[in-house]
Amino acid sequence: MVNGSVFQGLMATTMGRSLTPLLFILLMCVFGGSPTPQYGSQYNHNNYGGASPSPQYGNRYHNNYGYPRHIPPQTTEPPHVNHRTREKMLLDEILGNGTYDRKIRPSSVHKKGEAELHKTAEEGDFTTVIINIMIRSINKIDDYHMEYSVQMTFREQWNDDRLNYSNEEVLGAGRQGKINYLTLTETDKIWMPDLFFKNEKTGHFHDIILPNTYIRIFPNGDVLYSIRISLTLSCPMNLKLYPLDTQVCQLLMASYGWTTEDLLFLWEKNEPIQVTKNLHLPRFTLEKFIPKYCNSKTNTGEYSCLQVNLIFKREFSYYLIQYYIPCCMLVIVSWVSFWLDQHAVPARVALGVTTLLTMSTQNAGINQSLPPVSYTKAIDVWTGVCLTFVFGALLEFALVNYASRSDMHRDQYKRNHRHWEEEHAACEATASRINRRHWDEDNPSACEAASMIACPPDRGEGSYGGGHGREFHHDNLHSPDNDGRIPDYHGIVRERMENGVPAFAMRPLVPPFREGGPHGLRSCEVHLQGPSVSCWRSWLAKFPTRSKRIDVIARITFPLIFALFNVAYWSAYLFREEDKHR
Repeated sequence: MVNGSVFQGLMATTMGRSLTPLLFILLMCVFGGSPTPQYGSQYNHNNYGGASPSPQYGNRYHNNYGYPRHIPPQTTEPPHVNHRTREKMLLDEILGNGTYDRKIRPSSVHKKGEAELHKTAEEGDFTTVIINIMIRSINKIDDYHMEYSVQMTFREQWNDDRLNYSNEEVLGAGRQGKINYLTLTETDKIWMPDLFFKNEKTGHFHDIILPNTYIRIFPNGDVLYSIRISLTLSCPMNLKLYPLDTQVCQLLMASYGWTTEDLLFLWEKNEPIQVTKNLHLPRFTLEKFIPKYCNSKTNTGEYSCLQVNLIFKREFSYYLIQYYIPCCMLVIVSWVSFWLDQHAVPARVALGVTTLLTMSTQNAGINQSLPPVSYTKAIDVWTGVCLTFVFGALLEFALVNYASRSDMHRDQYKRNHRHWEEEHAACEATASRINRRHWDEDNPSACEAASMIACPPDRGEGSYGGGHGREFHHDNLHSPDNDGRIPDYHGIVRERMENGVPAFAMRPLVPPFREGGPHGLRSCEVHLQGPSVSCWRSWLAKFPTRSKRIDVIARITFPLIFALFNVAYWSAYLFREEDKHR
């Protein structure tokens, strides 16, 4: 009994708990929904039986977690259609039905007039690809490797009639919308032109954050392909005028496998080349760019080719500060040697050698940044002439040193010769006095002996007879003898011959006479007009030594020749017209 009553109580409790929710739902359906005590009157039901926004929360209501949730505004218009879904449907329709083959080139028949417009000789079935590029940056222009790096956006546009589609879409209520183009990010879905860059060395695509490429398909079948790429391209340079040169770097694009009968590249008519406004190069200026055509013929056919000539003007200010001014200063410093004393050998040698080594180092540094070429560059002419001037200043000091030593030897010779002339003049004066006193035609030997005594051979300074035997000084010959008697000339002659000294000296054919001498004879004077002396010689005569004259001449000639060289150099290179048809 107990167990039966317990069982009946449990059944009643369970049925009561099960029927309570059912009764609550039934009442809600009969009398309509009302706000629960938990949420109060936060929202009301609208005419469709849904929740309507309350004034307190606007267009929101709370979800099961207590957070507000957005409810779109109610409208009588049909719901908005997602165009991306429609694009996917169109792409699946034109690409996924198995009829499109990306390995087959699009067919495009051109009439005679179109063929002439596209610069082809004949009409035919060829695909036309319109090219357009935008130069974003030029990173470097390498003179040594003769290359340049460029980052650009490359665009191609062609027509593929297999990709036509209808861009009209019915939205309801008589309204229609249009899809301007379809967008693809995978380039392997459709046919692509086989274009390549003929002068490319290296290159890469940009994949950060996503691959920088897209394909747009327009309703009429036009395809636009755009990609951002970075290339390092070859640029053969002519450095004859370096660093006063203008270089032309090319960008060559051509078809690799399709000939002009199948594929033709054309530049866009309106703006084929675009350059970013803030393009900046460190040592060059992009003056202009010229798009051209460069179809190439090989033994396999003629291939379409496009060419862009980028004309770069080298900025000269950098090279003026780094190369030309330092070289000019070294040349001027080498001229300081001309103003130093000719006997300051260590200072002048150190200055000349230092400037020569510095100039050689500067020349080596300049050539290190340039490729070895077989022709002479403008900078080679400048550095070569500057090096020659510095070396010439060093050689000038060697010449000055040699002339200085020659001047010393010549001065010594002049002093000795002048001393000998003074002694000889004194001897002749003594002999003249003796001859005037003892002029005797009956005794010629006495006259000869007197001449020999007065002017003996030069065997020493201050004495005659070589230091052997008797010595006769000028002071002892003013009178015939100390006691007034004529000396024994025969004995003197004999004594000189015994000592190995010539007994007789050369005697003038006509004895010297003074004014008022015997017979009243006078010396004859001849007056001749001297040669005219130029101002240059008279100015050089102010400097007594040849070494000093060389320094003075170098002070004038070196700067003058260097100035003339500058005039010729800048006239030849700075104002030289560039070859416009390179």
